[in-house]
Amino acid sequence: MNALLSPRMSLVRPSPTAEISDKVRALAASGARVIDLGEGELNFQTPEHVASAGIEAIVRGDTKYTAVGGTAALKKAIVAKFREENGLSYISSEVIAGTGAKQLIFNALLATLGPGDEVIVPAPYWVSYPDMVAIAEGVPVLVECTESDGWKLTPHALRRAITPRTRWVILNSPNNPTGAIYSREELAGLAAVLRDSPHVLLMADDIYEHVRYGAAFATLAEVAPELRDRTLTVNGVSKAYAMTGWRIGYAGGPAWLIAAMQTLQSQSTSNPSSISQGAAVAALEGDRAFMDPWIAELEARRDIVVAAVNAAAHLRCGTPEGAFYVFADCRAVVGLTTPRGQSIANDFEFATYLLEEAHVAVVHGGAFGAPGYFRIAYAIDRPILHEACERLVAACARLG
Repeated sequence: MNALLSPRMSLVRPSPTAEISDKVRALAASGARVIDLGEGELNFQTPEHVASAGIEAIVRGDTKYTAVGGTAALKKAIVAKFREENGLSYISSEVIAGTGAKQLIFNALLATLGPGDEVIVPAPYWVSYPDMVAIAEGVPVLVECTESDGWKLTPHALRRAITPRTRWVILNSPNNPTGAIYSREELAGLAAVLRDSPHVLLMADDIYEHVRYGAAFATLAEVAPELRDRTLTVNGVSKAYAMTGWRIGYAGGPAWLIAAMQTLQSQSTSNPSSISQGAAVAALEGDRAFMDPWIAELEARRDIVVAAVNAAAHLRCGTPEGAFYVFADCRAVVGLTTPRGQSIANDFEFATYLLEEAHVAVVHGGAFGAPGYFRIAYAIDRPILHEACERLVAACARLG
């Protein structure tokens, strides 16, 4: 490591999903036709009325600095969204908009963690949680959640993980990478444990809230209103509205925490894009009828992948309830041999095999804290998805 770099850089790894994308681009540049099932990004276009609102913001001249935590119009839309969809009552000083939900999570951790403070992160987890905790000088406490428990944190496991140094518990539902969704009853069970630990803050990452296949959605502060004043509910427009590039996230929580997050934001990125804020207002206030055909299409794609994985030699998976990922078990490939005579030692080597031999990019489970599995993102057109699945099944059949 370069001596001029901060010691904290030794605690941080590049995003595994970004690394996969870099490998895909490198292979494509060499002439290979790679199908990328590693990106967590819908291939749908931003809804027309939302995109038009962004254009209108430019035409109106809404191209200057705004309030650091978001325009009055966007905060009003965020407050209304939380009230109408989640039963959460906030005022303007209790909500904030940022440059993506990722920035808001990072700001919250940076504002509250000191050296050695612990953050409970259920595994499998979104790849960035542990690294953001480490950058903020905290200690990620990874709690294994098993497939037999639906990939969810149980009250028993939560109680065992909490210590006097615990500062946060992070819950992500629907979950990336598993698609698991916490029921109202499951959240109530966790809330019963958290009531006994008043020193613990709670983060509900609800970014995939609207990407569900029939399962009901609940969020922690709604289920346990007595925990509202120490819960940060994080959401955004990236996933549900196909607005990843617009970079708008939002959050609701206690005013003291929101104020601290805003102070950090004022000294880092300042306000999120004024143009994107205009589009986000249209997204949050507009009709969501466009989502119904999107969800139907995603469900069809999910079923294609689930069928292919369970038809492939050595692989298996369940059927996720939400998000747009399948988290598949590849433990049975360990020890098998590729056509080139190489032995597969783990999930990373299996993902590498699929990329190099089948030109299909997936993300190994170790990146999510769950070795022995791998994640397939199915947010691509069906004909290409069918081809990717055929390649995957054929590549598995060639393992000896």
